Amino acid sequence: MDMQHRKSRAALVSVISNTALVLMKLAAGLLMGSVSVISEAAHSAVDLTAAVIAFFSVKTSGKPADEGHPFGHGKIENISGTVEALLIFLAAGWIIFEAIEKLRFPKPLEAVGWGVAVMLVSAVVNIAVSRMLFKVGRETDSPALQADAWHLRTDVYTSAGVMAGLALIVLGNRLFPGMDFNWLDSVTAIAVALWIMKAAYDLTLQSARDLLDVPLPAGEEAWIRDLIVGQRPTIRGYHYLRTRKAGHYRFIEFHIQVDSQMTVEASHNLARKLSKAIKERFPHTTVMIHIEPCRGDCFEKCLKGCFLTEAERSDIRTDHS
Repeated sequence: MDMQHRKSRAALVSVISNTALVLMKLAAGLLMGSVSVISEAAHSAVDLTAAVIAFFSVKTSGKPADEGHPFGHGKIENISGTVEALLIFLAAGWIIFEAIEKLRFPKPLEAVGWGVAVMLVSAVVNIAVSRMLFKVGRETDSPALQADAWHLRTDVYTSAGVMAGLALIVLGNRLFPGMDFNWLDSVTAIAVALWIMKAAYDLTLQSARDLLDVPLPAGEEAWIRDLIVGQRPTIRGYHYLRTRKAGHYRFIEFHIQVDSQMTVEASHNLARKLSKAIKERFPHTTVMIHIEPCRGDCFEKCLKGCFLTEAERSDIRTDHS
């Protein structure tokens, strides 16, 4: 099964599971009159929206580059992840508003046991689906699927929190019949919303960073540098290493300096060898290598990546004088 099909199938599973959970939680919340359960339905509705966005983004991101998009469509996944995170912020705000209203105008809960059961089913389903999304998302390097997985993993924790709150209400009402514990429903909902906001903040940073063309992770850039250094003494130095990422696509470019007498064919083969090694390590990568003749007269940027000693540079300058 090719990568694009795996991504699309995983996103579709998320859409189906979230649709079922939204309907189930909404029905239970309305039956009980529970703002925490209804808030969980809203949370799952946001997850559903995010899953739909992820589904279409992974399908679009796989389209090849064209005249209007010469670098491909990979960034649609980063846009998707950012939109998903912003939707979570909106859902959290709505949950807090509803919880405060419930505290101001309390109403008794009905059929609390159904709420506990629904939250348990939701947690189990989302654990399974989020694990699948994390696995496929990491293997295919898909920001959209990984963002969707984090949404569902957050839903697991919030479902567990709501379930615990409802269980405490049931237990409190049985042990202390004259006391009102229904306020726990609203407090739990607010706690859920605050947790969601924290997750949304982290997701926003994670998804939006590649939209700003930040470099690849330090470990990946270090691997590229080690590859270049490994070609000494054929390569005498390098500079202008620039990297970025769009979805699961990487873009890497750098300059290397070689003997000014090296033939065009030899320098071309060297660049092709480096490019092949990088693409084997990081699939779906575009590599641009600029080859320069080394004459020993290094400028400041060049000196930082120079492999020669001052004496060797001096000898080369003498040979070219």
